[in-house]
Amino acid sequence: MTDIFGLGDALAAREERGAGDGWQRAQQQAQNLYDNVLMMPSQELMQKLPPATAPVAMPAGPGWNDGTSEGAMNLFKTVRPNIVQSIRAFRVPELAQAAADLGQHFLYANCAHCASKAEVLETIATSFTFPKHFGKNFDALADCLTDMIYKAGPQPGFVIVLEGLPIAQKFDKEGREVLLDVFRDAAEFWGERKVQFRVFYSFA
Repeated sequence: MTDIFGLGDALAAREERGAGDGWQRAQQQAQNLYDNVLMMPSQELMQKLPPATAPVAMPAGPGWNDGTSEGAMNLFKTVRPNIVQSIRAFRVPELAQAAADLGQHFLYANCAHCASKAEVLETIATSFTFPKHFGKNFDALADCLTDMIYKAGPQPGFVIVLEGLPIAQKFDKEGREVLLDVFRDAAEFWGERKVQFRVFYSFA
């Protein structure tokens, strides 16, 4: 699997900070963690979404301008730049298109099949292409969404979709709220750095 995040080398080089060369190489290789996502044509990006969220025709009219940042901002005109909120009437393909129009990172995870905290975190880690040594706990998730990305270089913004968050015996309402709190903290982290970080979620 392609290391979209580009974090593997950066983590492996942590112990080489004193020597300098290894850490510098890792930083250079991780300058843009999501190059593969940003370079992906919007149609190809749409095709990678699950069948349940297959592409739909983008709305026409004054509220949407295809392929322009103006159209994306129209979509987000009622959404604060740093927020975690229910997906409500938003469609996943529209959010993906808006992220592409703004040149922002679009990250999507469908957790509807998950039945435990471990499975939810595994799905997010796989979908977001976290490093293989991702710790699969909330602290590791917070680190991957904030400090590790921030240290890799300037970021253009984020649009994230968490679809089908479950309520199960091993992932109850409290666990779901803790997960969303991690993303809320990340939204605040990026807001303090003037980087947009919008998260949309739905329940299974």
